[in-house]
Amino acid sequence: MEFAARTILYGVALSLVLVLLMEIGRRLGLRRQMLDPEGGGGGTGAIEAAIFALLGLLIAFTFSGAASRFDNRRVLIGEEANAIGTAWLRVDLLPSAAQGPVRDAFRRYLDSRLKTYELLPDLEAAYRELDRSRKIQDEIWSLSVKACQEAEVSQTTMLLLPALNEMIDITTTRQVATTIHPPIIIYIMLVAVASASALMAGYGMARGKKRSWLHIIVFAAVVAATVYVILDLEYPRLGLITLDAADQVLRDLRATMG
Repeated sequence: MEFAARTILYGVALSLVLVLLMEIGRRLGLRRQMLDPEGGGGGTGAIEAAIFALLGLLIAFTFSGAASRFDNRRVLIGEEANAIGTAWLRVDLLPSAAQGPVRDAFRRYLDSRLKTYELLPDLEAAYRELDRSRKIQDEIWSLSVKACQEAEVSQTTMLLLPALNEMIDITTTRQVATTIHPPIIIYIMLVAVASASALMAGYGMARGKKRSWLHIIVFAAVVAATVYVILDLEYPRLGLITLDAADQVLRDLRATMG
C-alpha cells in the first residue's frame, strides 16, 4: 500500500495547491478591479476558455490512455491463461512416462506466475519470482523437447512446441505491458495546466462579492481525484485498483490441474 498511500498524498497535496492558486487568482482579480474598475475583466474570457479546454483535452487524453492500457493488461491475462491451458492439454500427446514430470513443472510454473503478481507492490520479490518462473519455463521446454525426440512423432513436436513457445512469449508481452506509460512530461503538463486553470478560475471568481467555497473545493477535489485515478489505472496492483478479477482465470485454470 506504499504506492497507494503516496499517490493519495499527492492527490491531497494537489487539491490544496489548487485551492491556494484559486485564492491567489481571486486576489489578483480583485487587485486588477481596483486598478481598472471599468475593464478589469475585459478580454480574459477567451483565454480562460482556452486554458480550461486544454485541461479537458489533457485529462481526456491521459484518462483514455490509462484505461486502454489497463484493459490491455486484463486481456493479456486471459491470453496467458489460454496459452497455458492449450499447452497443458497438448501434453497429452507426449508418451505417458514423460507426461508426469512435465505436468508437475506446469503446476509449479502456474503457481509461480500467480505468485509473481501477488507479491506486488514488493517489486524486488516479484522480480525474483519472475526469474523463478523463467527457470521453470526452461525446465518445461527441455523436458518437452526431450520427450518429443524420444516419441519420434512429428505431429507431437508440431503441436506441442509452438504452444509452449506461445506460453513463454506471453510472459515477456505481459512484462512489457506493465512498463508502458506516458512520458513523465505529460503528467507535468497536466498538473501545470490544472494549476493554471485554478489560477484563472480564482481570477474569474473575483467578479463576485464573496468566495464560493463550494465551487473552490469541488473543483480542486474533482481535478485531484481525476489525476489520482489516472495514476492508479496506469499502475494497477501498486495502488487501490487491482487486476484480481482477471487473475481469477489463472486461478481457475490452476484448479483444473489438480
